[in-house]
Amino acid sequence: MKAPYTSTYTTPRAQAKEQKLVARQQLYQTIAAIPYGKVASYGQLAALAGQTGAARWVGWCLRNLPNDSSLPWHRVITANGKLPFPPATAGFQRQREALEKEGVRLNNDKVTMKHYQWQP
Repeated sequence: MKAPYTSTYTTPRAQAKEQKLVARQQLYQTIAAIPYGKVASYGQLAALAGQTGAARWVGWCLRNLPNDSSLPWHRVITANGKLPFPPATAGFQRQREALEKEGVRLNNDKVTMKHYQWQP
């Protein structure tokens, strides 16, 4: 009896979806690797996850994390050392407090990247 025909063809849409999922998983692993007391910028994380130039994508991924995520999202800041939230907002205060608990000091609402930036 002849075996039924099976195809290994994957549609371009399915391939793109799979690539996005793999990229997001790489990003999450990279964020998880940021050490206690260090920070990384959105662009730095994009490059480390193989998505050079995709800083906004990193922001999108973080914005869409589940509420119960254990990723250290608070260690991700802008390239110039600013927190991504407007000052005096709850998000800004929560991130600032989390960073300060880890020993990261802010001066004029900015982190000194030379001192605290993660260098993998």
